[in-house]
Amino acid sequence: MKSIHEQARDIPVAAEVDILVAGAGPAGIGAAIGAAKAGNKRVMLIEKCNSLGGMATSGMMSHWVGVTGSPEVAAIQERCRKLLNTQEAGSGWLFTIHHEVLKYVLAEYMEELGVTVQYHTIVSDVIAEQGALRGVITESKSGREAILAKAVIDASGDGDVAARAGAGFTVGRDGDHACQPATLMFRVGGVDYSRAIFPGSFETQVQVPAGEIQALARQTLPAPAGHTLLYRTWIPGEVCVNMTNVTGIDGTDARSLSRAETVCRKQMPLIVDFLRRYAPGYENCYPVASAEVVGIRETRHFHTNYTLNEDDIVEGRLFADWISTGNAFNFDIHNIEGAGLDKHGAQKHFKAKGRYSVPYGCCVPKALDGLLLAGRCIGGTHKAHSNFRAMPICLGIGQGAGAAAAVAIASGNVLREVDITAVQSELMRQGVPDHN
Repeated sequence: MKSIHEQARDIPVAAEVDILVAGAGPAGIGAAIGAAKAGNKRVMLIEKCNSLGGMATSGMMSHWVGVTGSPEVAAIQERCRKLLNTQEAGSGWLFTIHHEVLKYVLAEYMEELGVTVQYHTIVSDVIAEQGALRGVITESKSGREAILAKAVIDASGDGDVAARAGAGFTVGRDGDHACQPATLMFRVGGVDYSRAIFPGSFETQVQVPAGEIQALARQTLPAPAGHTLLYRTWIPGEVCVNMTNVTGIDGTDARSLSRAETVCRKQMPLIVDFLRRYAPGYENCYPVASAEVVGIRETRHFHTNYTLNEDDIVEGRLFADWISTGNAFNFDIHNIEGAGLDKHGAQKHFKAKGRYSVPYGCCVPKALDGLLLAGRCIGGTHKAHSNFRAMPICLGIGQGAGAAAAVAIASGNVLREVDITAVQSELMRQGVPDHN
C-alpha cells in the first residue's frame, strides 16, 4: 500500500483522569459503574457514537439475553420501566429494550455517578512508556488530542486500544480465524400483534399457511440471509428484526464494515417483502428504522493471563480470582458460512452444571500494564466467547474491571498486582454476589 510521511507535531492534552473507559457499550457502562461506585471521582467514558449503550442502543438490539450476578442490569431495566410508566413485567417485557429510553437512562445514570462522558470520539493511538499504557490519542471534531490516565479499560468490543498498544491476540476461531457473521438490526411497523408470530431462536419452528417459517426463509431469502428472528418491542405495532446476515466480515477493517452495511441494507427490502408474504400479522408491515452501526459479533480474542474456555462454562467453574459471578447463557454461535445456527452452537438444548464466574486473569493482557480488557474482547476461546459476549455478562465483566482499576489506583498497585480480595470485597459491597 502506498504511504505518506506524517510530520511530528505536538498534541494537546484534553484531559487527565484516573480511569479512562474506551467504548460505552454494556461493558463500558459496567466499567464506569464499577469504578465510580468504588469511589473513584475521575472516571471518563469515551464513545464513537452519539449515545451510550453500544449494541443495546446504537446497534438496536432487541432484548437483553444472558444472565449475570451483577445487580446493575436489573437496576437499569427498572429505571427504564419507571420512565415508561408501566407495571408490565410479564412475558419478558423487562428484558425488551426501548432504545431511546435506554439511551436516556444510561446518560442520566452516568451523570449521577459523576462520570465524564465524551461522544463522537474514537481512539486512534495509544501513549505507552516502558511497557505500560499512560493514555490514548483520540480523533474527533476537536481534532487529534491526548487523554492521560492511570488506568485504561478497553471496552471497545474489538479491543482497538489493546491492539494499538501491541497486545497479542487471535482473530476468530482457531485454525481458519473465521468469525461469526454480522447483522444490521432494523424495526418494522404496521404489524398486527394479535396475529403476529415471534420466532425467537433459530430452533423455533412456526407453521404458517405456506409452510414452516424457517424453511421458507432458507428457500426464499438470498444467502447468506435465510432465518427468521422477530421480537416484540415497547412500541405498538413495531417489531425488531434480526434477519440480515453477512459472512466473511472483518469487523476491524473499515472497507469490510462498509461491505457489511451495503449487503445488509440490500437484504432489508427483501426481508420486508418476505414477511408481508409469509408471516401472519405482517401483511402490511413497513421499515421504520435501522441500527446506527452494523452488529459485529466477533473479532479479536486477546492473549491474557487466563483464557476462558467452553469447559469452564459447561462445568460452571468458580475461579478464586473472580470479578464477575452468576453468569449463564448458551453457545450462541451463528453459522459462519450462512444462515442459522452453527453446528458447534447450542441454544435450546444447551446444558450447563451451574453458573460460571469470569476470572480477573481474562481481563489482564500478557506483558502490558496500565490496561484492562472488558466485554467480548477478553481472553477466551471462540466457543466460550459465543457465551460471554451476551450483553448482561459483558456489563458484569466491565463492572469487575472498573472496580479492579479503582482499587488498584487507590492502593498504589499496578493493575496486574491488585489485591483481588479487596476487589471482590468492593464488588460484593456493590451487590455482586460471592460465588460461594
